[in-house]
Amino acid sequence: MTGSGTGGEFDGDVLVVGTGPMGATTALALATYGVRVLVVDRRNWLADSPRAHVTNLRTMEVLRSLGVEGEVRTQATPWELMGDTTFAMSLGGPEIARISSYGLGDGRYGEYRAASPCRMADVPQPLLEPVLVNAAAQRGAVFSFNTTYRASVQDAAGVTVTLEDRTTGRLYERRVRYLVGADGARSRVAADAGLPLEGELRRAGTVYAQFSGDLSAYMRNRQSVLTWIVNDAAAVGEIGLGLLRAVRPWDRWIAGWGFDIEAGDPDVSVETARARIKAYVGDPAFEPEVGAISPWYVNEAWATTYSAGRIFCGGDAVHRHPPSNGLGSNTSIQDAFNLAWKLAYVLGGRAAPALLDSYSQERAPVGRQVVGRANQSRREYAALHRALAPDVPGGAARHEKLTAPTPEGARARSELAAVLELKENEYNALGVELNHRYTSDAVIPGDEPDEIWERDPEIFAQPTTRPGAKLPHAWLVGADGEHVSTLDLVGDGAFTLLTGLTGGAWVEAVRALALPFLRVVVMGGPAAQDLYFAWQRAREVAEDGAILVRPDGYVAWRSHGAPGSDAGAEVEAVLARLLRSSAA
Repeated sequence: MTGSGTGGEFDGDVLVVGTGPMGATTALALATYGVRVLVVDRRNWLADSPRAHVTNLRTMEVLRSLGVEGEVRTQATPWELMGDTTFAMSLGGPEIARISSYGLGDGRYGEYRAASPCRMADVPQPLLEPVLVNAAAQRGAVFSFNTTYRASVQDAAGVTVTLEDRTTGRLYERRVRYLVGADGARSRVAADAGLPLEGELRRAGTVYAQFSGDLSAYMRNRQSVLTWIVNDAAAVGEIGLGLLRAVRPWDRWIAGWGFDIEAGDPDVSVETARARIKAYVGDPAFEPEVGAISPWYVNEAWATTYSAGRIFCGGDAVHRHPPSNGLGSNTSIQDAFNLAWKLAYVLGGRAAPALLDSYSQERAPVGRQVVGRANQSRREYAALHRALAPDVPGGAARHEKLTAPTPEGARARSELAAVLELKENEYNALGVELNHRYTSDAVIPGDEPDEIWERDPEIFAQPTTRPGAKLPHAWLVGADGEHVSTLDLVGDGAFTLLTGLTGGAWVEAVRALALPFLRVVVMGGPAAQDLYFAWQRAREVAEDGAILVRPDGYVAWRSHGAPGSDAGAEVEAVLARLLRSSAA
């Protein structure tokens, strides 16, 4: 074994293991902030299967902040084509129901539009990861593929990581200050770090088969990236429904079905997959071009802490759950965005290492929440089965039951309507995507009363400028007359103090401090004209108050009114407390 990190020298500031959504985003953000980052992955290249795909509003905001939103959108199925979630006997057969999804229904569309400057998109991992990796490499991140993480040893100054070149079998070391494990649901980094995991692994199983074939004729009047199949060929596994997922409209697809994990490994033959796909499509003459077929297991597990010393983990390494609600890659990307600025501030000497404790404090509760939400959504399909099952042995079921012009048919339709109202929450859960509230040492709550949730916090967004919440989006008008979001005024690795036209004391204080990582924006000024008065309605503080926003777009602290006698000392004290340092 040879080592290049000797004599206290470092090969890089941070080594990231894994190039999935969490690892690639961590690399991109760190490189953007000027951190020397090394990235390794055991594979020859990036994702080779569609995997995660629904990209929610908060994740699109992260991509916007990192300067890649536009490129991601060129790769994506646009929001307007994500459409309804459909339940049908087959793609060409009778439909049972539709759910307006992803905020595209009349009842939620305005809420989604008002919540963010971004739009949702459907971006499979093989299309998303290259955008992230290419941008990270262009900004200085160094990638090594065919490289396996083997072990790590940390000390007071850094981490020595043992790697293996898979093309030669050579073992070698890299010496870095911090290690980030983004190596998936079987994370060796998390295991080596001893991160405690709770919950249940492999509690159910699903098979995904990729295939190609033009199915546009079936989608002309019901554009949807998800179609659930309700027939005998699909009635297996925990959900008991088949799935047709459009990877690319409308010629690249995934077919999915459950299997009994107690019966051993599932049948993954091409013949079985082809037969299922034909049954799902409902056309015996359709000949799919079947690609990769692979099983995966449903997990309900979460890490209670995301770090151990100089080792940090994120993504599937610390929250393991099914894709219901589309929270997997989204949560992973947001883990990365939370961690990266903190690592950059510590490495740059702007914050004490204690700031890094806030990563687990903030993200571990989110991870546990999304694990629970995703598995709850999956279990809710049991009510759908009951609604479609025959009332008596050998009785009418499914489409026949639901279309019967009888009192029994009327009861079945009423029962299904109630079930669909429940399931609608899976496909329109804006709250679980935008309502995260951080409680940590990197947030100063102040003397705030407890937040009152006006509606279900997992379903409906509730924007607020309370410390610990994401800065609300509101449209402003720039000096050039173009729209600019409040979210476009923050980020870029800096803290941003927002105040109004009468907040001159705050402006003078920030300018006098002259800190390279702190800026001030006058809301209502030429560059941020509040011509719609949208910010005035959203800010929740007086015009001469102040809202301090972290580099990740979360509110760190706010003052409801003008400062006391020394605004500069007040701001300096707030920053010192947030950054866990004696002086800003």
